Amino acid sequence: MAKSNFFNLYTHNFVRVAVGIPVGKVADPFHNAAEIAGLCKKAVEKKASLLVFPELSLSSYSCEDLFHQSALLDSTLRALEYLLQETTPLPLLTIIGLPLRVNQLLYNCGCIFSQGKILGLIPKSYLPNYREFYELRQFAQASFATEQYIDLLGQKSIPFGSKLIFEWEEQPLFKMAIEICEDLWVPLPPTSFAALAGATVLVNLSASNITIGKSDYRKLLVASQSGRCISAYIYSAAGFGESTTDLAWDGEGMIYENGTRLAESQRFAYDSQLIFADIDLDRLQADRMRQNSFGQSKVHFHKEISCFKTIAFSLKVQKESSLLLEREIERFPYVPSDPLTRDLRCQEVYAIQTQGLIQRLRATAIRKTVIGISGGLDSAHALIVCAKAMDILGFPRKNILACTMPGFATSKKTLDQARRLIEAIGCQQYFFDIRPSCMQLFKDIKHPFAWGEKLYDVTFENVQAGERTNHLFRLANFENALVVGTSDLSELALGWSTYGVGDHMAHYHVNASVPKTLIKFLIRWVAKTRELGQNVSEVLEEILNTIISPELIPTENGQEPLQSSEKQIGPYNLQDFNLYYTLRYGYLPTKTAFLCWSAWHDKNCGHWPEGEEKVDEYSIQQIKHWMRVFLDRFFRTSQFKRSCIANAPKVGSGGSLSPRGDYRAPSDSSSVPWLKIWEEIPDNEEELLKAL
Repeated sequence: MAKSNFFNLYTHNFVRVAVGIPVGKVADPFHNAAEIAGLCKKAVEKKASLLVFPELSLSSYSCEDLFHQSALLDSTLRALEYLLQETTPLPLLTIIGLPLRVNQLLYNCGCIFSQGKILGLIPKSYLPNYREFYELRQFAQASFATEQYIDLLGQKSIPFGSKLIFEWEEQPLFKMAIEICEDLWVPLPPTSFAALAGATVLVNLSASNITIGKSDYRKLLVASQSGRCISAYIYSAAGFGESTTDLAWDGEGMIYENGTRLAESQRFAYDSQLIFADIDLDRLQADRMRQNSFGQSKVHFHKEISCFKTIAFSLKVQKESSLLLEREIERFPYVPSDPLTRDLRCQEVYAIQTQGLIQRLRATAIRKTVIGISGGLDSAHALIVCAKAMDILGFPRKNILACTMPGFATSKKTLDQARRLIEAIGCQQYFFDIRPSCMQLFKDIKHPFAWGEKLYDVTFENVQAGERTNHLFRLANFENALVVGTSDLSELALGWSTYGVGDHMAHYHVNASVPKTLIKFLIRWVAKTRELGQNVSEVLEEILNTIISPELIPTENGQEPLQSSEKQIGPYNLQDFNLYYTLRYGYLPTKTAFLCWSAWHDKNCGHWPEGEEKVDEYSIQQIKHWMRVFLDRFFRTSQFKRSCIANAPKVGSGGSLSPRGDYRAPSDSSSVPWLKIWEEIPDNEEELLKAL
């Protein structure tokens, strides 16, 4: 068996699907078949594996009583035969719509075929007979059928019925079910039961004429069905060429994945169209596995789903060559690139954090907070949350006891930023020089630094972090206040915090489920909106441009921090990306690396959130290097810290690492299974360059 190419989307359980909206002719099956065949060939050129056409696309939907004319029905069958011949060489699964006589009844059917073989025929379950629709005049509904298999065009025992699931032998995660137009509009669509029976890809062949506002409702139906069923949903509607005797047609095609729109056609087009999307089958499997109420529904509807039959089919996909994603992968999975969505997200996160803190203050009857301010991102954002909480509670901002605590490596820049931010917000400011108490502790434990030796080890760093936290807690005791923690989700994931008496601990955390990349945008949003005033915004803008550093190791000139967090644990751009796909979906390291490379290998491709400079891009070598750091720190060395973190509100679906909320794991696990798979990530882009 040939080795799969890492840079091929099919290697990572993606599948490229397409919707075809042909320009048809009413009651001219041969014209329509030729148009469909041409679109099939174009879809194969783009490496699609599935192509879906509209309802009754072979005859056209708007034939009305012409469906009772033998000439039309016979011509449709001959056109189907022609289409099977034309597409036999194509490695493509195709679904078209046609009228079909079966045992003296006429059905509105979806026909599934591949490489000349008809795999199944699905009759429409629900026939609309209201307003402009009159389908009961021409067709019989699926429940009328007594046959389970039929013969057609010389092919024997073709599965026939509305309860069929088609399983791809070479890609077992791909299980497809089909419904037709009105089937989606009823309270319990047939694909709901098909999804419970295992279908991950749901298809709708539709005609759906257009009226004012109908497009929005279609989108709502498709998004909702794909989300409720945790599935992909592929929708194709009839377009230009249908009869406009009394109706109009906009040709709306859509592809959704678990409620997320991946692709959409141009409405009211005058030429045939194809739209494509790369569906992530792993995502669907992961979400179904985690959402146990989906499994509970299987038990509840056991009778309905036991009626489904699975039809296996084979379709070869070339994985040896490179095939990159056309689907855009967000560089910042925690941060929407769309400005409007991002602003709404920032506002909501800010509100969640603020409400959490307010509830804790009210529940404890405490009116003051204590917080350490470093002049960096995390403490700045936590301070913003404290300020908003005090405003809502009606307490003066002087109730925030904001502490600056310079140590042996604190830079003048960050100390100045911290003080100016405290003053601009209007907190009560405390200044603690922690160096004397640190020196006393160094002497007590006989650390060489106490006698002048420049030994900057972990103990040297943690003594400073511990002294800061010690001061915060004792001040909180004295003032009857609550210590607000500043550590973020990214630091917790990587274990980048001082355990116990250190930045790991607080009375209440506000940032614990907010990743570093999102905190940057939250601060930027507060600065942009002038939420806390112009003076605060100016300081926040400076903080955003400051290197991320714990500032625990002295520098030569005392100005800039010697330590860069990202040089030790990796760029937060990459590590937040790794965290999201590891925590949210449990993806293999190879898949996460492929997605990461797809998002980050070229800074000139894709969308960048406003305010983020287009400066960063990473090779597969860099991605692989920092992923190893992430995997080992996340799975092997850091869980013991997360097992006892302070209370904090969960903010996003990307996850929380609280053992009481969203993530429970042993503190002494191994990272070997992940690192073994990590080894399969290529060291360079050589196989991609060869393919190109």
